Amino acid sequence: MSAPETQASGSGALDLPPFFLDVQALDLGNDVKAVGLELVETESREPVRGKEAAEIWSAVFPGLFGNESYVVDFFSHLDRVREFCKMRQIEWREAGERCLVLPAPSGEQLRQIFERFEGETFGIRTGAAAQAADPALEGDLSKRGLDAYQAAYPRYKFCAICEPEDGWITLLSESLWPSEIIRLLRPAVRPFDVHIARPN
Repeated sequence: MSAPETQASGSGALDLPPFFLDVQALDLGNDVKAVGLELVETESREPVRGKEAAEIWSAVFPGLFGNESYVVDFFSHLDRVREFCKMRQIEWREAGERCLVLPAPSGEQLRQIFERFEGETFGIRTGAAAQAADPALEGDLSKRGLDAYQAAYPRYKFCAICEPEDGWITLLSESLWPSEIIRLLRPAVRPFDVHIARPN
């Protein structure tokens, strides 16, 4: 699928949406099923950052969650995360030696997380398994960071590695394929004039 190519009247220029979300299967080895989501500015192909990116990503994830439980995982700069959560009354719990888990932040809280921690790498996991603590995974997150998701993701609907500054999300999932992700996300990103496509 390619970007819509409607010509602006009289100019001969293409009238493209300002943002583009590429959804592509990733080859991370035979035993890992992964999809990459890359959010870029259509014209420059630079990652979308700042407030606009936070608003789009915080709409993307609820589109993928549906009614499933979810948590946000942090494993670095934990003092900063604790202070942020205290100031905004976001619930969190200590997990493992160096892991903070934020159970189901609201949509607005998720937007604030994406905006405040744009320069950080953090994780999101969803599915029935996210309803309870996962001591094995959370202990592994403390030691190995988000590499710990590689062994754990089959227990979840997906585990996501979020790198907002780079405009990049990696979804590890046994059940979500690029075509299904595109179908789920179209309604979520419609208000932001984002074109979603699989690269050729």
